[in-house]
Amino acid sequence: MRQARIKVAANESEAVYHVMSRVVNGEWWFDPVGREVLRKQLWQVAEYCGIEVLTYAILSNHFHFLVRVPRKGPIDDEELLRRYAVLYPSPTRFQIARLAVIKAQLAANGAEAEAWRERQLALMNDVSAFMKLVKQRFSIWYNQSHNRYGTLWAERFKSVLVEPTGRAVEAVAAYIDLNCVRAGLVQDPKDYRFCGYAEAVAGGQRARRGLQSVFGGPTWSATQAAYRQVLFGAGGVSRSGSASMPLERIRQVALEGGKLELHEVLRCRLRYFSHGAVLGSRAFVEAQLARYRTQTERRRSWEPQSLPWLREWGEMMAMRGVRGSGLA
Repeated sequence: MRQARIKVAANESEAVYHVMSRVVNGEWWFDPVGREVLRKQLWQVAEYCGIEVLTYAILSNHFHFLVRVPRKGPIDDEELLRRYAVLYPSPTRFQIARLAVIKAQLAANGAEAEAWRERQLALMNDVSAFMKLVKQRFSIWYNQSHNRYGTLWAERFKSVLVEPTGRAVEAVAAYIDLNCVRAGLVQDPKDYRFCGYAEAVAGGQRARRGLQSVFGGPTWSATQAAYRQVLFGAGGVSRSGSASMPLERIRQVALEGGKLELHEVLRCRLRYFSHGAVLGSRAFVEAQLARYRTQTERRRSWEPQSLPWLREWGEMMAMRGVRGSGLA
């Protein structure tokens, strides 16, 4: 089934998206060097597009980003030039010359300047443009570095619209940072270099700001303490085996209709977090569902779907259900 794409109208409000993409055939192509290049390009493109990275996880064959897309607003030429330069931290002679031409055109304020502005503004505050640019730039680097050509990515990116505040965005942030734990690479995400939480623990100010905007707290220490409660439950420390019960037991409890703590559920793959289209409170999901029906003039029979196996962790719902228990 083709995934529904829910987009917030321009100039209406900010939006938070969980976006993900996988390489062709799911092959393990990203070594530590490749993951580091993608991490740096993520921050560069996000700053250029005016998008806030809340957290991320980059693995050997796919990535997850949690990003906040602010509402569109006016951007002057000086800021457009600053953002443009961010994409080229070590510019070539050609790029330096190109930037000089652009500045001259803007000073003249003719048709060339207006065309350049329109091209840049079209890429601002838009999750689709952001993802396209990230994947294009990394594909160019990867193909040149590995003497290959052709497509790198298996598909257009997947996305889930997440309520910007509250329990849902906190859960998705933790789910993304715990990718390395579910993959069996580490028992604590702070020990996996290529995720937002580890970068924040290592002192990365951009990564810290992203998580602080999700969890609040006047200091990073307060934010980290709150976040570790979500990652590991009571006490906020990792436990041997990375979960309070084996994964198979977690799945069995869910299939039998039992209730689980969020930190236990996050040790499984959650289809709702990648296929639920919209995630948040009932009111948020119903509002987005109404918007979708109006935009598409479709009268889908979808209704907000509860996440049945969570034990009293806020009213978290998805726009549509998934097969089975939603755990894998």
